[in-house]
Amino acid sequence: MDYFGRTAKLVNRGSRATVSVRRNFSRAGAIVKDDNPERNGGKKYRQLGFCLLSIILCAPVQAEGIGGISATASPTATSSGSVSNQAVQILQGTAVTNSYGGQIQCQGPTLTTTGYVNRAKSFGLPYEPFYWDPVYDLSDLDEDGLLDNPGDVLFFKKTRTGQKDNHNWNVGLSIQATIPLDGGLQERCKTAVDTQLKLQQQVLANRRLDFEVSRLKHCGELMLKGIRFAPKSPFAKVCADVKINYPTPHTHPISVVPAAASSAAKKTQP
Repeated sequence: MDYFGRTAKLVNRGSRATVSVRRNFSRAGAIVKDDNPERNGGKKYRQLGFCLLSIILCAPVQAEGIGGISATASPTATSSGSVSNQAVQILQGTAVTNSYGGQIQCQGPTLTTTGYVNRAKSFGLPYEPFYWDPVYDLSDLDEDGLLDNPGDVLFFKKTRTGQKDNHNWNVGLSIQATIPLDGGLQERCKTAVDTQLKLQQQVLANRRLDFEVSRLKHCGELMLKGIRFAPKSPFAKVCADVKINYPTPHTHPISVVPAAASSAAKKTQP
């Protein structure tokens, strides 16, 4: 009996000759047992199938020798891959601008050609040209299907790894063409360029004329004063084409009239 006056009844479950000490409380409800033989049988069959599958997968495999003496186990793992990179180079930038003075600048069609040569080298580290491959003892002299000396290594053989460096050469040519869409602007710009060139040529001709006139003036003045370059001087040719025309001396007869006669002549005139 507990604190609340409830009593406990000992119930013999008949399990391994033990006695339960739990209270058997009277509760509302019914005890339902899951005694479905079909479902329980399916569960047992599934467990049996899993056990058989585990035995099959975990069964040991024995390597048989060549001629019943020995064989070499040489596991090899090969991995290969290929990567192709294709790139297009776009040269960004403004078109070539030509300046002709007078704040005249023109941009025309532009063709840009760029050649390139690339070389790439790839290698693996650490570099291992070969490795030692163990040769196991697979002899079965008594022919009982079991190895006489399992796990024993007879010798090691030298096997090449095939590791090598890779070289790659890329040669290409990049061409970019830039063409203005408005052809009228190009024509007007060319007309402005032609006019600007004519103005520059006229300015050059005026400067040339001023130089020649100044040279003629200074050379003439110096020649009149008797000053000139020596014949062997490198600057003698500066005034070599300048000539001076001296005035030819000439005389004119002059008639002299006395003053008295001129006065009488004026009085007789009406």
